[in-house]
Amino acid sequence: MENRENNIVVLSMGDPGGIGPEVVIKALNVLEGSRAIVVGDIAVLREAAPMAGMETQLREITSVSEALFERGVINVVNLGVAGPTVKCRATAEGGRASAAYIEKAAQLVMQGQDRALVTAPISKEALNLAGIGYPGHTEMLAHLTGTTDYAMMLVGGPLRVILVTTHTALKNVPGLITRNRVLSAIRLAARAARMLSIDAPKITVAGLNPHAGEAGLFGDEEIVSIATAVADAVAEGIGVTGPHPPDTIFTRAYKSEVDVVVCMYHDQGLIPLKMIAFDRGVNLTIGLPIVRTSPDHGTAYDIAWQGVASPGSMVEAIRMAERMRP
Repeated sequence: MENRENNIVVLSMGDPGGIGPEVVIKALNVLEGSRAIVVGDIAVLREAAPMAGMETQLREITSVSEALFERGVINVVNLGVAGPTVKCRATAEGGRASAAYIEKAAQLVMQGQDRALVTAPISKEALNLAGIGYPGHTEMLAHLTGTTDYAMMLVGGPLRVILVTTHTALKNVPGLITRNRVLSAIRLAARAARMLSIDAPKITVAGLNPHAGEAGLFGDEEIVSIATAVADAVAEGIGVTGPHPPDTIFTRAYKSEVDVVVCMYHDQGLIPLKMIAFDRGVNLTIGLPIVRTSPDHGTAYDIAWQGVASPGSMVEAIRMAERMRP
């Protein structure tokens, strides 16, 4: 992967009541050489700092140009919107604060070509309580950047999966599997491979139904939508095959015989990935005009503010953001 470690990484702090503040501080203490800026509330971070078990200087700044990249120093753009932190549960206040951090962080990243965005976990329930109509980071960032063609990708160990559909009820998925949606996901998989410096990527597409539909016996989505999209992508010069039975394709990906698996729905891709890389999985949004990564876990209210949260996934998200090509 190309070395882009001079990138400035802008981190949004995440839900102040969850593990975001803790894992941000822990990760930046592990990654001493990172050129990082945190957008959040400095009072919340000060309260969370002792849980990292390391001496940390939180330095308030108002712009990227004021950042001081030194060992033990964490630069913070302080929004001061959290108020008294209600810990370990979803609140409207936490949802509003989370959205404010994301909006400001995305703005800072879009102002400079040498910048990447890493987002700490937020709560969809908290966003809903705050009246913010996005199901998650992916859709919010698409809106903030004016992006209409995008996809969620997850990376963990040898697996890279990209999703045709994301946060929707399983009963809605078959109706959303269209030729255009699948083709878009394949194109974005090829783009993601370039961002990750993978030359001539081997992309494969999972079927929706058991045995990839068994020639139409178990559903016709593979025939009508998926196979036609694969043929379109091949005609464009993309190295892709499928649809393949979803119960076998991940074994090939685990053996590094496949670079990216295009998955039809959220859990089809995330269950195998989290099984092998739960503590180091990274979420990417592909299609944005900026690099964006995130740890592949949630707010973990059940263990928040106890000092026990692992920063492993956040560390990997920052490392990937530093190296990725936009």
